Amino acid sequence: MISGMQIFHIAEKSRWEAAKLAGSYAQSTHGRSLEDEGFIHAAREDQWEGVLERYYSGVSEPLVLLTIDTDRLSARWSEDPVGETTYPHIHGPLNPAAVVAERPLPRQATPAPSQSFARLFLTEIIVRMIAGIVVMGMVVGGYYLAKAVLGTDLAPLGLLVGLLVGLAIVIPALGWRNRRIRADEPPRA
Repeated sequence: MISGMQIFHIAEKSRWEAAKLAGSYAQSTHGRSLEDEGFIHAAREDQWEGVLERYYSGVSEPLVLLTIDTDRLSARWSEDPVGETTYPHIHGPLNPAAVVAERPLPRQATPAPSQSFARLFLTEIIVRMIAGIVVMGMVVGGYYLAKAVLGTDLAPLGLLVGLLVGLAIVIPALGWRNRRIRADEPPRA
């Protein structure tokens, strides 16, 4: 555990004000409690603006940026791997005495609408159908190629070869597509 460091948390102003009165803050992130997540999401100074942009765009209620002195925390905290970096997490309620500064944050712009479930579903069906057609085409092509080259007796061997070639094309292509989709998603801090 690192000590003597400042970490940051974005809070809904109304929840933070209530927490100061109650003496404890237990909101993990927008829409998720400490109980839901098991920790409170935080960020280093170089990370909080990206978190604000990714996860709080479109939030209409007032937000505040809390600056937290880790030496003053009553709960344990840690830097945990998230994607290819690390983020600080507070493993218990945040005591208001650990917050050394708070400042209001500007309202974020509303994000562009994401793809609908129906569009994503239909896209996935079409991709899978194309993959199936490619495999079936390779199987049929393998059969007729084996029949033409090796004769009718060994034509079924062409089915197996066509299946293997079709799978060797489709599986890496689908893997590449899935990696590309995952790379477009921002990591959750």
